[in-house]
Amino acid sequence: MMMVRCYLAPSAIEGLGVFCHDDIARGDNVWRHEPLLDIRLPAARVAALEPHAREFVERYSYPDFADPAYLVLESDEGRFMNHADDPNLDFSDGVQGIARWDIPAGTELTCHYSTFTLGQIVMQPPRHRVHAVAAQ
Repeated sequence: MMMVRCYLAPSAIEGLGVFCHDDIARGDNVWRHEPLLDIRLPAARVAALEPHAREFVERYSYPDFADPAYLVLESDEGRFMNHADDPNLDFSDGVQGIARWDIPAGTELTCHYSTFTLGQIVMQPPRHRVHAVAAQ
């Protein structure tokens, strides 16, 4: 669950990203696991989902390190957080995301996907048509 006011916007990294509304100070808790909003799904049941739902879950979920038989699917903007080799948030404890330095308002919030991934990090192609033109 995002612990700061944030919004989705086009990202220079990929598709949509999560951006902070307000300044964030170094050491602030920006994200925390919230069982009411971060849904746990049995990993074994994902294959039985309709293809479009399976694609969604596979893209936006990550293994629950407390029990890898489950996946965690965030219900808020956090699921749109993009990867950076030198991210501005530290998720190393698996429970919270802490600002590594002062982050000015309007900055994209980033994490390192190795924090949420077992094994190799696989980047997926863009899912959202951020620059699509509205139909006339």
